[in-house]
Amino acid sequence: MSQLIECVPNVSEGRRPEVVDALWEALGCEPGVVRLDRSSDASHNRTVFTIAGSARAVRGAVLRLFEATLAHVDMREHKGEHPRMGAVDVVPFVPVQGCDLAFCADLAREVAAEVASRFDLPVFLYAEAASHPGRKVLASIRKGEFEGLAEKLAKPEWQPDFGPAAPHPRAGATAIGARPFLIAYNLQLDTPRVQVAQAIAKAVRASGGGLPHIQAMGVDLAERGCAQVSMNLLDFEKTPIYRIQELVKAEAARYGARVVDSEIVGLVPQAALAESAAYYLQAGNWSPDLVLEERIRKEREAGQALTDLSVADFAAKLGSSDVTPGGGSAAALAGALGGALVGMVGHLTLKPRYEDVRETAEHLRDEGAHLQGELLEAVDADTEAYQGVVAAMALPRENDAEKAARSAAIQEATKAAAEVPLASARKALAAAELSLSALTHGNSNAASDAGVGGLLALAGLEGALLNVAINLGSIKDADWAKERADEAAALLARSGELRAELWKLLPERIPDVARFVAPDLADARAR
Repeated sequence: MSQLIECVPNVSEGRRPEVVDALWEALGCEPGVVRLDRSSDASHNRTVFTIAGSARAVRGAVLRLFEATLAHVDMREHKGEHPRMGAVDVVPFVPVQGCDLAFCADLAREVAAEVASRFDLPVFLYAEAASHPGRKVLASIRKGEFEGLAEKLAKPEWQPDFGPAAPHPRAGATAIGARPFLIAYNLQLDTPRVQVAQAIAKAVRASGGGLPHIQAMGVDLAERGCAQVSMNLLDFEKTPIYRIQELVKAEAARYGARVVDSEIVGLVPQAALAESAAYYLQAGNWSPDLVLEERIRKEREAGQALTDLSVADFAAKLGSSDVTPGGGSAAALAGALGGALVGMVGHLTLKPRYEDVRETAEHLRDEGAHLQGELLEAVDADTEAYQGVVAAMALPRENDAEKAARSAAIQEATKAAAEVPLASARKALAAAELSLSALTHGNSNAASDAGVGGLLALAGLEGALLNVAINLGSIKDADWAKERADEAAALLARSGELRAELWKLLPERIPDVARFVAPDLADARAR
C-alpha cells in the first residue's frame, strides 16, 4: 500500500464562513493533499478539517493552514464553548496505511519544529509524540486555555517543546501530535440545563471512573436551546460507539432527560459504524464479511496481481516487512521498464524525418512492447515461484515417506525459483540489446530515454542473476545447476560488454554527458 496519513487540524473559528472558506482553500493549495471534510460549530466557535495524503503533502498543507489562520484569527477576540489555547489549536497525524504511529510521531516532531521556527509559536507535542508522559493527554496541555497561557508558559514544567516560552499575541500556542483514529461524537439532550450534561459527562468519561478511552464534557448550546455531551472516543474498538451511547442514555434518564440527537464531527471509520449497526440489529451472525463493500474489497485484494497495483502501492509493498515481492520481482520490473522505454523510442522515431529507419523504429516499438509484457508477467511469476518454495517447505514430514516427498517438492520448487529469474535475465538482455539500437538509430530527442532504458534493462538482468544464484546453491542436481550457472555467467559477461558499449555511445548521442562522465569513469563503470 502507498503511504497515507490522515490529519485533523482543529482551528478556533466556526462563526465566519468566509474565514473557514479561506482556510479550506489554503489546505487545497498543497499538491497531493486530499481534502476530505470540514465541520464548523458556531457554539464551539471551532472548525475541524480532515485531510489526507503522504507525509510530504500533509506537512505542506498544515504549514499553509497555519499561515492562513494566523492572518485571519485573533485569539484575543475569540469566544466559544470548546476549550482552546491557540488559533490552530491542535494538529494530530493519524496513520491510515503504509506507516505506523511511530512514523506519525516523527512527522509530528518535524512539523512542530518548523511551525515554531517559521511562525514564532510555542508548540507542545502530545499523544504518541509527547516528550514525556505528563503531556500525552491534550486536556492537560490545554488546561488554562488561551487566557491562562502566559502564566502557564512561565512555569519551568510547562516550557514548550519548540518555540518561545511566551504565547504568540494573536495565535496563542498549538499542540501537535500523533494518535490512532479518534471519533468526535456529540449527543444532544432534551434539556437546556448544562449542569445535567456536565454530570453525565463526568460519569461516562474515563477520568471520572466511566468508560475507558472516553473524554467527555458538558456544553451549553444556547442557540439550539439544549445541552450537549461532547465526547472524544479515543479507541472505538475497545469502547465502541453503541456502548457510550447506551451509557449516556442511562445516565440522562437519572435526571429525567433524554438523548434526542447525535452528531459525528469529522469522519469516522466504517468499522465503528458497522459494529454499532450490528449491536442495534441484534445480528447474532455478525461478521465484517457480511458488509458487501468489505467482502468485495477483500476478494479484489486476494486476486490482485502485483502488476495491478499502482506504482506507489507496489513500492510500498516492496518496502514492507513481507518477504514478497522481493528482489526478483523488482529486477523483472526494471527489465520491463527498460523494454517500455525502448518501445517509446520506437514510437517517437516513427516520424517523416526518420523515414530511412522506419523498419527499425517499428521493430523497436513492437519488440519493446513484447518484452515489456513478458517481463511484467515475470514480476508476479517470481513471487509465485518463491511462494511455491515456502509451500513445499510447509509440507508434513512425520515419516520417511513424507520427508522424501517434501524434499522432492522443495527441489522442484527451488528449480522453478531459479528458472523464473533466469528467463527474466534473458528477456532483460534482449531489451538492453535493443536499447543500443534505439540509442544509435532512434529519435535524437529521445536519446536519454534510450539510455535510461538500457541501464534499467541491465539492472534487471544483473538483479535477476542474483536471484538465480541464490537458488542454485540449494539444488542437489549438480548437472542441472551447472548448466544454469554457465548460462548465468555468459549472460553476466554479455551484460558487462553492453554496459561498456552503452557508456561509450552515450557521450556521442548526448554530448553534455562527457562533462560528468570522463573516459576513465566510463571504463570503471564498464568494469
